[in-house]
Amino acid sequence: MNKDDVLNLLQTNGYQVKSAERMNNDKGWDIRCSGGEIVALYDSGKQVVQGQNQAAVKALLGQGAPALAASSSAPTPSNSNLAPRDVFVVYGHDGTARTELEAMLRRWGLNPLILDQLTSGGQTIIEKLESASGKASFAVVLATPDDEGHRAGHGEEKAFRARQNVVLELGMMLTKLGRDRVAILMKQQENMERPSDIQGLIYIPFKDDVGEAALQLAKEIDARGIAIDLRRV
Repeated sequence: MNKDDVLNLLQTNGYQVKSAERMNNDKGWDIRCSGGEIVALYDSGKQVVQGQNQAAVKALLGQGAPALAASSSAPTPSNSNLAPRDVFVVYGHDGTARTELEAMLRRWGLNPLILDQLTSGGQTIIEKLESASGKASFAVVLATPDDEGHRAGHGEEKAFRARQNVVLELGMMLTKLGRDRVAILMKQQENMERPSDIQGLIYIPFKDDVGEAALQLAKEIDARGIAIDLRRV
């Protein structure tokens, strides 16, 4: 297990990583969490857990009892009031952009909720959407030029637009989470319409690759209490 694996595991399970620095002897990494948990990760692969909540962290790293079993009896991390790490992803027909966004969120230790990857359990599409979105603490909307449209009788105004499902789900996310917890990644293209003229929405532009929006998106998510180590973005 390397440093990135340990950081992702800690952050995914609610531990806020405060620092991850090379040891003084340069033989490994000294990882410290805001709740007082410490992991010494040596280049040899050896892991030494110190500080607070040692039993829970050891279980999480596979030392002793499985993490799932430990979670019911081990001390709760002092930062357990952090926002859940589920992020709902709204997308249209740009599969490449969606894949890039999913990979990026996972690298940050977040759990992207992508509708067509979730089991339906007998639910209709709208019920599945409501159920999944209700678990999220943030939403990222991919506004890509998938459709074209214009006012009736004004063909000269034809412009690119996001899919109708994207606009619908954007509205649902704004209602459920509020404007400050919804970010719209908007692909820049000539004659591309914004999916909404509501003021105060978070629009983050990108041209070719979703990664162009990474730092600004990470800052917006981190500012809402969903911790991301911005040095790794």
